[in-house]
Amino acid sequence: MGDTGFTLEPLGTCFGAVITDIDLRHIDGPTHHELHDAWIEFGLLIFPGQFLQRQEQDRFARCFGELEFTAAPIANLGKDGRLHSADDDDVVKAIRGNEGWHHDSTYMPVQAKGAVFTAEIIPSAGGATGFADMRAAYEALDPATQIRLSELRAYHSLYYSMDRVGLLPTATDDQGRPQGYGYQVDTPCLRPLVKVHPESGRPNLLIGRHAHEIEGLDPAESEKFLDDLNATACSPDRVYHHQWQVGDAVLWDNRRLMHQATPYDMNEPRRMWHTRIAGDPATELALNQTG
Repeated sequence: MGDTGFTLEPLGTCFGAVITDIDLRHIDGPTHHELHDAWIEFGLLIFPGQFLQRQEQDRFARCFGELEFTAAPIANLGKDGRLHSADDDDVVKAIRGNEGWHHDSTYMPVQAKGAVFTAEIIPSAGGATGFADMRAAYEALDPATQIRLSELRAYHSLYYSMDRVGLLPTATDDQGRPQGYGYQVDTPCLRPLVKVHPESGRPNLLIGRHAHEIEGLDPAESEKFLDDLNATACSPDRVYHHQWQVGDAVLWDNRRLMHQATPYDMNEPRRMWHTRIAGDPATELALNQTG
């Protein structure tokens, strides 16, 4: 692609590309600009066989913005080497919760821009990560539905999404709130169901498991409406599931794509590393929050 030397191969879906012939540890200015353009165009970039260390992963992520947080483990393998496998284990609950389609950090005052995700340890089967294109989902709607959705807003809450599937953590803080990132937000964040991407200028659905209580609808009606919309949006023609190999790195646009974890045998270890790229408050601040 361009003059930078890397090779880009589209996935053949409505989004996503595999990039090879590149070392993410050493990216010059022109290469960064071409990768950024590819990221906006394709939404998901897959880099096989990079084997990034955590600091290298964070350095690469910073090419695309400030960080919401540095590389953090998404794993059923603890620091002490203990395998978390019981259904009532808070680590397992968090992993299972991510099996619902979602955008990252919509429950935080500022929604994340994107993320870099890498594979260190993978199970013998399962554990793929799914991605779904919310730009294509919006474009597939009829004009009347597009207009209706553009007028609707919903609240987003991690407490809501985990409570709904019975996976709230057992551990609580000194105020009785569940422990863990995202539970400390006291007021659910209000967001539109249709959001114009600040860089592409194209509208995307902004939905997922954290969304609830659409303004103007009663809770039961809102829940069914959002469930149906999520199911329609994540139809197979707009979804790609990445089956990981050790050393893989991916970069995705959280403003355009939803994603989900998929099950694997919790008696086998799996350790991934997640670096989250912070959103711009000028464009990603919740409607009911102040900057």
